[in-house]
Amino acid sequence: MLKIALLFFAFLTAQTTLTAQTPSTVLKESSPSTAGVSETRLKRLDQFIQKYVDEKQFNGATAIIVRDGKIVYFKAFGYSDIQQKKVMEKDNIFRIASMTKPIISVATMMLFEEGKFSLDDPISKFIPAFKNPKVIDKYNPADTSYTTIPAKSEITVRQLMNQTSGIGYAQIGSGEANAIYYKNNINGGIGTPYSNLKEMITKLAGLPLFNQPGEKFQYGLNTDVLGYLVEVLSGIPLDKFLSERIFKPLGMKDTYFFIPKEKQSRLVNLYQQDSQGQLRLQDSVIKLNGNFYRDFPKTPNGSYFSGGAGLSSTAYDYAIFGQMMINGGEYNGTRIISPHTVRMMTRNQIGDIPMWGNPNNPNRFGLGFGVYTEKSESAYPVYAGTYDWAGMFASHFWVDPKAKVVAVFMRNVWPTTQWDFGDRVKVLVYQAFND
Repeated sequence: MLKIALLFFAFLTAQTTLTAQTPSTVLKESSPSTAGVSETRLKRLDQFIQKYVDEKQFNGATAIIVRDGKIVYFKAFGYSDIQQKKVMEKDNIFRIASMTKPIISVATMMLFEEGKFSLDDPISKFIPAFKNPKVIDKYNPADTSYTTIPAKSEITVRQLMNQTSGIGYAQIGSGEANAIYYKNNINGGIGTPYSNLKEMITKLAGLPLFNQPGEKFQYGLNTDVLGYLVEVLSGIPLDKFLSERIFKPLGMKDTYFFIPKEKQSRLVNLYQQDSQGQLRLQDSVIKLNGNFYRDFPKTPNGSYFSGGAGLSSTAYDYAIFGQMMINGGEYNGTRIISPHTVRMMTRNQIGDIPMWGNPNNPNRFGLGFGVYTEKSESAYPVYAGTYDWAGMFASHFWVDPKAKVVAVFMRNVWPTTQWDFGDRVKVLVYQAFND
């Protein structure tokens, strides 16, 4: 009996110890010291961000840093509305633009895990309009006319995911891409709230590529195509797929293509820096129909779900997404994708092809994420294996698995002269770590 009692006591002790050591599965704020972060040195980050606000480089920002599954920094700075003097709150909603891409890439890989496609399948297998693609040969800027040659190969799903398909970007791409897409009423993804993916992507499929598939990193409307692929393979609209399969299961309560009326007051104003570097409301830069960059998330009953740029979100919601990734595809007891899929997505998928055509850029691209290599460690304080991306309106995030860090910084200003903010802020984050 004594032996049984001792065994039972040991069992209870082990269970108590296990419970005490098991961290919360939901992101919660904690003392920085519990995750090896200096609260004193974090104050440098406060001063750094506030200086940008004081100098009117941007109106305001929210910032969140998660380390070892604990929120060690979560603050808001400046104003969400300068004119009305509305102080920025931590739950303000931002247009995240291209930070939509990693989310859509995860949605795509969820269907990959269901056996719906292989990465090297031609996209024409699922969207026939992409069959027999053509590549621009000669282009006449005087009248935007062009000649083409046959592509050497079909576009694959992998090439869409790693941005090497040859598809360009409307409005923010090359001169040729901007002109040809404008002529055919193709835009960057957030200017046609009442169109639909089938209509837009089918039209895009009939236009020429700007390089041979797989030969160049060409940032373009690839992830918008993936958004339509999700619809085709799942049989449901993209917004519904994201809501039912990602946002609700993870508890991302404030992430939408079109923000519900009851939450629209939390949307941050979109600003721009004028020629004198002063802030004013963004109004007329690259617009097609009204102030869509500023107002599109409030469109009632919008139907165009841009997989490349259409979502709005909060810093906390996006931190949940990042924590799911660093956890190997799981958050709060819900598995979204497997650890093996996370590994695939966050590895170099473009080989020696340089990012942005710059042979000196040490970073590479995975399946929907930018990837930091060993060479990157000499330029940035993050570890190799870190992955990230940013949005046109100056939001950005990164996930560093080795340092156990998820960081999200939200701003809404474009254009801006402070695009290097994302690189500079990394220094302020890592200098606060004690290990």
